[in-house]
Amino acid sequence: MTTKLTSILVIEDDQQIRRFLKVGLESNGYAYWEALQGKQGLAEIASRNPDLVILDLGLPDMDGLDFLKQLREWSKVPVIVLTARDQEQDKIHALDQGADDYLTKPFAVGELLARIRVALRHVQKNDSEEDPLFENGLLKIDFAKRQVFVKDSEVHLTPIEYKILVFLAKNLGKVITQTQLLKEVWGPTYTDHGHYLRVHMHQLRHKLEENPARPKWLINEPGVGYRLKEE
Repeated sequence: MTTKLTSILVIEDDQQIRRFLKVGLESNGYAYWEALQGKQGLAEIASRNPDLVILDLGLPDMDGLDFLKQLREWSKVPVIVLTARDQEQDKIHALDQGADDYLTKPFAVGELLARIRVALRHVQKNDSEEDPLFENGLLKIDFAKRQVFVKDSEVHLTPIEYKILVFLAKNLGKVITQTQLLKEVWGPTYTDHGHYLRVHMHQLRHKLEENPARPKWLINEPGVGYRLKEE
């Protein structure tokens, strides 16, 4: 019986980048499909149902953000955005429109493959029942008892700190925007209260990290948000 390869659709109009991705993905055991424009990409997703999409934001026929908005009306397929745009706002908009992660060109294949693995694992976890115990290296969360442990020693968190950590844990490895965190933890009317988040993240690092100045788990994505790094 032939094992079905994990399929990745690349939506990118740059031939050189497509060739680079094709070699990198196929040599690592993925089935590679491609589309050169946004409308073609939407049609390919609808017909082929790929496991993951790699999307260039600068498409010739439509903006990548508009593509994401349309896609998220009917599909939850994980999307990793590739962009030459260094503007933080572009990355934030892409994540808020439903992208799962992003890479800024130029990028290394190894980094892209790591992001792909994280995105695919996140889908698998969402499709299965939630494990009552979260473990990421020496960091553990018992969701049933609302307890947090580092090196098997319990760490006492405030309710807000716990909500932040749990939301990041349930999106392990994914970058979460400041807006997404504020909306999840404080509510939709607090999306411009970034100072709340900075204060509580500072406190969380001091409680969880061995060296808060050089965090191992609670990673800041400058100008964008935060990521709970997977071990």
